[in-house]
Amino acid sequence: MWQNILPWRFLIRNVARKHGFLDPLQVFSRIQNFSQPCEVTAPNELLRSGAVLHARGLVNSYAIPHNLDWIWPYWVERQYNPGSESFIPRAFSLTQINLTHRNWTAVGIPGGYEFPIVDPRGLTTPFYDGWSLDAWILPGEGKPLIPSRLADVSQKLGLESNIHVITRSGAGRLKLELKTEVTGSAKAPVCRIQVTGWASGKARLVVSLRPYNPEGVSFVNNIAMLEDSPGWRVNKEDRVYFDKPPDSCAFSNYGRGDVFNNLESQEAAGKITCKAGMATAAAIYKLEPGEPLEVTVTVPLTKNEIEKAGSAESAWKESLRGVCALQIPDEHFQFLYEAAIRTMILHSPEEVYPGPYIYRRFWFRDAAFILYALLAAGLKSRVERSLDRFRSRQTLAGYFLSQEGEWDSNGEALWITRAYCEMTGSKLPEKWKASIEKGARWIYKKRLGTNSPQLGFNHAGLLPAGFSAEHFGPADYYYWDDFWGVAGLKAAAFLCADTKEAARFEKEAEGLLECANRSLENVAKQYNRLAMPASPYRRLDSGSVGTLAASYPLRIFEPEDPRVLATAGFLMEKCLINDGFFHDIAHSGINPYLTLDLAQALLRAGNARYFDLMAAVAKLASPTGQWPEAIHPRTGGGCMGDGQHVWAAAEWVLMIRNCFVREEAGGLILCSGIPRIWLDKKETITFGPAPTRFGDIQVSIKPQMDRKVFIEWQGTWFGREPAIDIHLPGYVKIRVLASTNFLSIDI
Repeated sequence: MWQNILPWRFLIRNVARKHGFLDPLQVFSRIQNFSQPCEVTAPNELLRSGAVLHARGLVNSYAIPHNLDWIWPYWVERQYNPGSESFIPRAFSLTQINLTHRNWTAVGIPGGYEFPIVDPRGLTTPFYDGWSLDAWILPGEGKPLIPSRLADVSQKLGLESNIHVITRSGAGRLKLELKTEVTGSAKAPVCRIQVTGWASGKARLVVSLRPYNPEGVSFVNNIAMLEDSPGWRVNKEDRVYFDKPPDSCAFSNYGRGDVFNNLESQEAAGKITCKAGMATAAAIYKLEPGEPLEVTVTVPLTKNEIEKAGSAESAWKESLRGVCALQIPDEHFQFLYEAAIRTMILHSPEEVYPGPYIYRRFWFRDAAFILYALLAAGLKSRVERSLDRFRSRQTLAGYFLSQEGEWDSNGEALWITRAYCEMTGSKLPEKWKASIEKGARWIYKKRLGTNSPQLGFNHAGLLPAGFSAEHFGPADYYYWDDFWGVAGLKAAAFLCADTKEAARFEKEAEGLLECANRSLENVAKQYNRLAMPASPYRRLDSGSVGTLAASYPLRIFEPEDPRVLATAGFLMEKCLINDGFFHDIAHSGINPYLTLDLAQALLRAGNARYFDLMAAVAKLASPTGQWPEAIHPRTGGGCMGDGQHVWAAAEWVLMIRNCFVREEAGGLILCSGIPRIWLDKKETITFGPAPTRFGDIQVSIKPQMDRKVFIEWQGTWFGREPAIDIHLPGYVKIRVLASTNFLSIDI
């Protein structure tokens, strides 16, 4: 091979040293020393997304700091303001990235692939990674109303008929409202922004096109007035329409500065070009004193013709048909559940995406949790559609590939397929069987040997070192991978019960679990503690949260397994900030979905602290009911990942579901997460019909004035009625008699 023939290592070192740079090969080898040896140094997908993120950050560092007289998005106005708690010194940072307010909310139509996003101040980005639209009010005298520069703005997510984001702001005698939604059909969606301005005196309402989005600069090279209707053509491709012609339009390029400072310099030609890609435009409307003015801005999101049949409203109505209904005496928890359901529906057109923006791609890991939550919510056909696409991502060797170097994906693909078959009472489709068998064989063939030279090492018989879930740290022999491998092999044994392979899969599952247990025993002896580290070669740190997968959601370990309790105890003591799980590794923020994973392990173990963690996550939600992947502990804004994280939404749905009903061993446990604070409100509480692996169940809890609680349930079972336990928090678990569907408890 040419790599071995050419002295390429010498050439790279020589060129680097000649120009005064560090030897990149030496640096790389040093970095590798922090990881266990692995076959994939870093997934290409991870490197690619990181390169894109930092390339944007590099552009930001050249475009923003010396142009702070521009109007920038909310995160820039905060993060670059030395008087703000969000301020971050830039100093030697080569790239400048949104690390304080990574929050946005997607709007769209079920089945569609276009997800316009709205930032916390109403800035709307219609296209993926594109330019944005903003609105301001400029009075004849006094300070202007610029939402991105305001400390407080009202924002909410409307759930009725069609999801929409309403952003209201005010300053003195100025008021501005933006309502953003997607109308039309999934095939021909249109982003619509209704801009309503009001002023007590003479003022101007401005709708402006901005060369940025919530991540930073997004180039706009040219803008031109449309010839056939009021509006703009952007970058010679996209179109922006106004329902009424503006009184005037202004344009500017980078050399002149922001159009905000050049509203009087109208271009006679009605267009602007900008070599730097920082063109801006403003449509200006006169506001009559005391009279509201509404301007509707529309942006077609595809080039498809608008369909007469079908609408966003009907698409949402159809998508929500059969969803598991919740009724609880907590308005905020209820809203978060309703918002989370819609978030999952929107981001599962066929495959499922963990976010509308930087995570608008597929991972088996996120898909497993999101699809599980969709199942729990009763959206079974949506799950089947996504599962049917899994085979297209499987290699000839059987590897379910979404990102190289991650060894948990096969277990996740097999486990969620089993969950689907169990919770729908259906057999494995014949067209899926070969894929399942190949996927299971890949797991046990991927395992390391249990004899020389691996014998004697704590990773003997485990899966190889890899990046696992990425946020656990450098490549290592992560127990997370092994637990998912065990669950995947057991799932394959269940799904292929009518084949000769089933016994082999079950045997391999037990073998992998035995190796994991032996490794954990060795580590426990070495450090004289039961708490499980992320890998055999790590001390306890926040990455230990991954080992809780053995309890939730996989149920490989018993609810009160001492190792689970010890690990949860360590995380509760060392890794909580205001009852939210703070993840030091990668995320460096409070992680909502990992907080809920910890809460699930506590719920399963009967630890009442689960509700404290639930309440903390609810408090961290944005006004639109969304969570970013990780949250800045001081600003409360997103500091990592997508600004609307669908995995977090899925975990909220699963948390609510397991508070009402969860599977354990050969039966169901009801009401183990219903807090006393709900019962004290003396209101009827209901959930269902909720799919379980035994069939669907409807649960009703009716607190009485005489300190009694009536609990009723109605099941539609696939076979024999399962064993049912009622276990209100703080009370003795009660096994109910067969064929009973009613119980009265004194509280």
